[in-house]
Amino acid sequence: MIIKVVVITAYALAIIGIGIAGLRRTRSFNDFFLGGGEVGPWMTAFTYATAYFSAVLFIGFAGKIGWGFGYSGLWIALGNALIGVLLVWGVLGWRIKRMSIEYEVATMAEFFEKRYDSRFLKLFASLCIFVFFIPYSSAVFMGLSYLFQANFGIDYTFALAAMGTFTSIYLVLGGYKSMAMVDVVFGMIMLVGVTILFGFTLDAGGGLASITEQLAAIEPALTQAIGPPGVWPLFCLIFLTSIAPLGMPQLVQKFYAIKDQRSIRIGMVASTLFALLIGGVAYFTGSTARLFLNPENAPTAFADGSPVFDAIMPELLARVIPESLSVVMLLLILSASMSTLAALVLIASSSLVKDLYAGFVNREAGDTHLMTLMRIASVVFILISVVLASFRPSTIVAVLGISWGAIGSVFLGPFLWGLLTDRANKTGAIVASVSGLVVCLGMYIAGRPSPEAGTIGMMVSLVLVPVAGTLQGKS
Repeated sequence: MIIKVVVITAYALAIIGIGIAGLRRTRSFNDFFLGGGEVGPWMTAFTYATAYFSAVLFIGFAGKIGWGFGYSGLWIALGNALIGVLLVWGVLGWRIKRMSIEYEVATMAEFFEKRYDSRFLKLFASLCIFVFFIPYSSAVFMGLSYLFQANFGIDYTFALAAMGTFTSIYLVLGGYKSMAMVDVVFGMIMLVGVTILFGFTLDAGGGLASITEQLAAIEPALTQAIGPPGVWPLFCLIFLTSIAPLGMPQLVQKFYAIKDQRSIRIGMVASTLFALLIGGVAYFTGSTARLFLNPENAPTAFADGSPVFDAIMPELLARVIPESLSVVMLLLILSASMSTLAALVLIASSSLVKDLYAGFVNREAGDTHLMTLMRIASVVFILISVVLASFRPSTIVAVLGISWGAIGSVFLGPFLWGLLTDRANKTGAIVASVSGLVVCLGMYIAGRPSPEAGTIGMMVSLVLVPVAGTLQGKS
């Protein structure tokens, strides 16, 4: 326990030190929000990939999906790497950077306003970012708090407050520059952590062949291409987590900040390999949980004989990883989560300050004023997210699912069509964005699983941009 405390303290102090270094280099709003638009390939690759994966993956998704889907959860990891990373970088990366220069925009809401000549879309997009990033951020805080509760035996609420305070300090100091520098460190820790996790999981299970045999004995479908829940639930999870990144503001922002086209080519390869390793190990490890956990040896991971999915992975890590290396797993999930939180906080605060305040209230606001407001808005956003997480509204997968689904439904269609073709028009974009969100939230309220609601909402968003736009054009 003493070693864990010492390592975590050193880790926190190092990150705050990097934040202070970023503060010294931050002289304008563009520096604070986009690192001056001159961020290199390796920093961008790490900051993109670490923003993509967080405690939500290692605690929520790996536990629930691994337990329910078995090996077929690896399709999600493959989809994330090939679509959510490789396709985004290879097809959209340079287009996004070029667009940001051409339209002179720093946010997706600004792009919507200039591309579609629509103040309504800017307002709607800004509000949706702030509102729906709150549950996403809360899901990450929930995962971190469960982790600290399991590792240190400290109260969930105390862990939540501590993580919220720490995030506020290091991000508010230096903005994007601090985040990008820290994400390189985070990414390296994650690579080391998942390598250790994979090796010890194989060893604890007696090797891949033995693990496969044991899982098949429990339920044959756990080792087949399609797990027990079936094709449609698996498809929805792949679609939600792999297609949404094509229009997720916190990931798109990385390309506004990247230096040049060469950096995109290098970053594309690095971030894809990173995603394959991180996602693959997380879902594989989650699929082995049935071999190591049961109500007798892990009572806190079960309630009335049924698994408590958000508690599965903390318990699994405690059984698979030796005590001497458990601090590495703690750093793995902490690193993954802090980078995601920083990205979410930065985008959410910019939606209030850059898009709403500077766009509608005070269009003459100067750099210094905007940076001050960004720091204040960041703290406010974190506070709201922590308060929501304190109520533990649902499982991490459900909370993340509705957040990603809602944001994807609002942005995916209008952003992709607006980026790739000149034929997309304002009517199609507004109809698609509003309708996609209404469908997503309507299905969720009606009781459909959040991945399904998000998938259908995003499909509606994609289809309605050309359909509604064409109908308007013909009339």
